[in-house]
Amino acid sequence: MPSRRTFLSTALAAGAAVALPSAATPGVATASDRLCRRVPRESISIQLYTLRGIMGDDPEPVLSALADIGYRKVELAGTYGRSAAEFAAVLRRHGLRATSAHVGIDGDLDRVVSDALTLGNKHVVVPWVNYGTLAEWKAFTVRLEAAGDKLRRAGLSLGYHNHAHEFALVEGTRPFDVITAGTSRRNVHLELDLYWAVVGGVDPVEVCRAHFPRVRQFHVKDRAADGSFADLGTGTIDFAGIFRATNVTEYIVENDQPRDALATARIGYDYLRDLRF
Repeated sequence: MPSRRTFLSTALAAGAAVALPSAATPGVATASDRLCRRVPRESISIQLYTLRGIMGDDPEPVLSALADIGYRKVELAGTYGRSAAEFAAVLRRHGLRATSAHVGIDGDLDRVVSDALTLGNKHVVVPWVNYGTLAEWKAFTVRLEAAGDKLRRAGLSLGYHNHAHEFALVEGTRPFDVITAGTSRRNVHLELDLYWAVVGGVDPVEVCRAHFPRVRQFHVKDRAADGSFADLGTGTIDFAGIFRATNVTEYIVENDQPRDALATARIGYDYLRDLRF
């Protein structure tokens, strides 16, 4: 992960690039052009939960279509009735890597580690928990830190994926603050879902700054004006502004309720590939 100095220098340089006026001859690269950042193609991924409605019993046609779009990485939400080894083979056939997976930690952690290593995961992420009391959140945080320590020793990074409720008060305290204070950045990173952060009333950039460098992955999910899910670039979230001020290793396309899942996947990939910030 980058140092704080590198992070700040990159953000300042990107901001300067946006501010620089361009009066150069058309077709000639300017200082602004050279400084303009983009999402590296190797950092673009997609959460397969987006495509759950069309996966069925045979995920291979969908995985093949994702590879044709340009994806080389995916994030798992299960292995569709196959063992870790079987699904890893399916991914390899289509030139895909499952660099991340959504998995719970309250089951067999040895199995979680074994499956993650078989699948080639780098990140294992807790996708969802919700508790009604502060004591339950604190107890979960203790388990999360212990699981993160175990996974780190196996060469994996354990993350936590937010929804909106982590930013709402429970007995006067935000669960998100309980998680970040009760775990170490050595053992638990953050996968920040940008849609749910906005719904939760927080500024994603401020979250990244406050917890730098723990935010390592983004769920890049857009929000329509009416609050519903939207394909990337068709909603209201200022992704360019967020990306300009932050630095993560994976930008994961997601839409919880896509109208056309493969169209959503293509729109998302093209948007991230073409975005300049």
